[in-house]
Amino acid sequence: MFVGEIVYIVEKLKTLLHQKTVRREKIIGELENIEEKYSLELPTDVKVVNDSVHGHIELHPLLVKIIDTPQFQRLRHIKQLGAGYWVFPGASHNRFEHSLGVAHLAGCLVKSLQEKQPELHINNRDVLCVQIAGLCHDLGHGPFSHLFDMKFIPAVHPGLKWQHEEASVQMFEHLVKENRLQQEMEAYGLKFKTDQKENDHSFIGELIEGVDTSKKEWTAEGRTEDKAFLYEIVSNERNKIDVDKWDYFARDCHHLGISKSFDHQRLLKFARVCRVEIKGEAEKTRRSICYRDKEADNIFDMFRTRYTLHRQAYQHKTVNIIETMIKEALVKADGHLQISEAIKDMKEYTKLTDHILEKILYPEYDHKKILENAQRYLNNDKTKPDEAKKILETAAEKHRKGAEKLAEKAAEKIQKDVKKLEKDKKTETAREILQEEDLQHAREKVMKILKRDLPKFLGEARLEKRDTQEVKSDWKAAVEKWYKEIRQDPNADDFVVDVVHIDHGMKDKNPMDSVYFYRKRDPDKAFLKKDQMFLPKDFYEKLFRVYYKGPEEKLKEAQQCFEKWSREYFKPKNTTQ
Repeated sequence: MFVGEIVYIVEKLKTLLHQKTVRREKIIGELENIEEKYSLELPTDVKVVNDSVHGHIELHPLLVKIIDTPQFQRLRHIKQLGAGYWVFPGASHNRFEHSLGVAHLAGCLVKSLQEKQPELHINNRDVLCVQIAGLCHDLGHGPFSHLFDMKFIPAVHPGLKWQHEEASVQMFEHLVKENRLQQEMEAYGLKFKTDQKENDHSFIGELIEGVDTSKKEWTAEGRTEDKAFLYEIVSNERNKIDVDKWDYFARDCHHLGISKSFDHQRLLKFARVCRVEIKGEAEKTRRSICYRDKEADNIFDMFRTRYTLHRQAYQHKTVNIIETMIKEALVKADGHLQISEAIKDMKEYTKLTDHILEKILYPEYDHKKILENAQRYLNNDKTKPDEAKKILETAAEKHRKGAEKLAEKAAEKIQKDVKKLEKDKKTETAREILQEEDLQHAREKVMKILKRDLPKFLGEARLEKRDTQEVKSDWKAAVEKWYKEIRQDPNADDFVVDVVHIDHGMKDKNPMDSVYFYRKRDPDKAFLKKDQMFLPKDFYEKLFRVYYKGPEEKLKEAQQCFEKWSREYFKPKNTTQ
């Protein structure tokens, strides 16, 4: 009876395989999935994590191996929103949990495509590589996330084109080497040899850095062109719709307390791979992830959510000025602590986290010893609750006194160094003294942040198409004029100017113009939507913000100076004849 059933199934499959190409491709893909499923030893020891956004998520054992490394655990100490935590108390989440969320969503999307479209020939290696890339895509973030690569590095290394994605790939390679994970990865079927058709090591790196699938030439090495759509899951350079954004939109809104209407779960359900045209190649197509036409509003809500988060949180006026102050502190401390040099060595970079501010504040203070002593008493069974409370209070008091003592010592040392410099004219002595003085200035800057002694926000103006340097020059002239009016010597340090850029994901372009859709009755034909309604006039705006940190008694006059200048400089132009 069993043999007869097998013969019947084989004959039935032979009949089906003679049918039209599309159906035959589906059947072949389905059979390949079945063969792979029953020929490989699939992992059964998955780890279940309860995530605050996605609920209970499963993690492949290889992902757990990567997570349980010093290089990945470092992400627990890097705030997702940088200085946002100083303004939004709920924004305490870190890059660690975001990375777990991206790995989860990457797995959900690629597995959904694998199940719905077997003709794509997505194998379990593809799935695992995409999940690893999602997990490791933010390994290269520095202290306070984007502040490090977008503000600090350009300030200390002007002209250096360094991005955290580049560091993420380097850190991933360092992680694999330091923890000897290559053999473990190969045991799960991943391929590392360069002479093979598909190189999983290169593939994971390319997924992290991002590959523009809309370009004419196919340059990726990890996968052939027929699997181009896999490069649109973690970091989508074509239209910016990817699981990285799906997670941080949901996670950031959750922790910030900002509502959103965008629903990434619907996009997971309605995502489908179709062939789309390649720019500059009229007759050539490439596989790309598309969405049901009815999801157009949901997708626009996604881009609008990005704009809203930037407007209300990421580029919040107080967040921005605190980030500016942190950047200035890091720049001042760089000569002494060699912060920027860490990007050249992943071993040193592993040690670099948000704790850098504590290193600036207390560079010589051995707080670990105090904590170890306190912990030893707390672990003693004979220690009573009242005694435990007293121990913790004592440890905290020692921390405070130690910090104050350090600040006093630093001030005394600078005074001594200045006297020493007057006697000793050697270059090395001068350099050491200047570095120590810079560290003290950095310490003072951090103390101002902790005490909420921040520059006061005067206002902002939308630059539109005005030249930034021209506006800065005009503002400088207005300030000089103001100083003359109040009969005071000009002080350029009294004002802080910040230029903010906010868009929907693709600078001044409409991101919806790059999104392909399909219809229910014709799921294999992709098209661009032309009938978009209720779109904003502009998709990009540039804001000119001014802060004041001069004498408190002059704040009201400084405010009037800015308001007068902005009224005159930004007044509507008369277009009538």
